[in-house]
Amino acid sequence: METHVLTFTINKPFAEWAKTYDASLPLQKMAGIQSLYRGMSQDDPTQVCAVMQAKPGVMEQFIADHTDTIVASGHVLESTVSNVYLAD
Repeated sequence: METHVLTFTINKPFAEWAKTYDASLPLQKMAGIQSLYRGMSQDDPTQVCAVMQAKPGVMEQFIADHTDTIVASGHVLESTVSNVYLAD
């Protein structure tokens, strides 16, 4: 299992981005993604962190399959910094 820590910029208010993200939770679950956390920086509301767990390759496929929805949410895709962590 991989833990993905994603940080990125949004170009819409956090509440609007979060509404779209939360609406995607059933799709994430069906894809095998477990959402652990989502929040914005206390210093800059355009900076977001999302933490999710999935098997290798699942996160990348989900992003590829749902790029239009992700971008429409306000997520500036090219700003994404992804760090992947393993338990072992």
